[in-house]
Amino acid sequence: MNFFRTKPEGVIAAEDALTGRDTQIKISGKHYVNGTSMLPPFPNQMEKIIFGMGCFWGAERLFWEVPGVFTTAAGYSGGTTPNPTYSETCTSRTGHTEAVIVVFDPAEVDLGTLFKVFWENHDPTQYMGQGNDHGSQYRTAIYGTNETQLVAAQASVEKYQSELTSSGFGKITTEIAEAGEFYYAEEEHQQYLAKNPYGYCNHGFCQVAYS
Repeated sequence: MNFFRTKPEGVIAAEDALTGRDTQIKISGKHYVNGTSMLPPFPNQMEKIIFGMGCFWGAERLFWEVPGVFTTAAGYSGGTTPNPTYSETCTSRTGHTEAVIVVFDPAEVDLGTLFKVFWENHDPTQYMGQGNDHGSQYRTAIYGTNETQLVAAQASVEKYQSELTSSGFGKITTEIAEAGEFYYAEEEHQQYLAKNPYGYCNHGFCQVAYS
């Protein structure tokens, strides 16, 4: 299976990335919407998967609303800089994309349901950006935490590409890779749209259904 094992073109090289820090960003750890823990350890039956689909504010809301999802959190993934801040990530010099970690019970929600949310709520054909947001920090990505997720993610790319092509749309640019470190974003970014119901969100427009 041909997954990305190095950073895709357009992402800053590791040697040029910001230095970062050893200290983790401190957050409360409590999900503002459902009261579950955003921090491990999670119940044994849970799985984790990470999605990047533009601004993480709107992306996180989409997933916390899915039945069977235990918890979600906004953060940074896919890059180099350890424990980056939001302002650092927004420079495109950390290598990370804004991401959402989704902790879910596979007995209650399958990967196909999560992929449907992912594909239908952003434009995976846009390269290094989403809508008017431009930069590698807004790139589209699926980071799997096991081989089953990676194989399913690649299959979902092929399935959705067929639907997009049939409808006259372009090539999917989504990065599919094994999950590396997920760095939690600052507290103010966690469940942002629950705290700020009229806040910025560029998600929700579906060009083509993921059946």
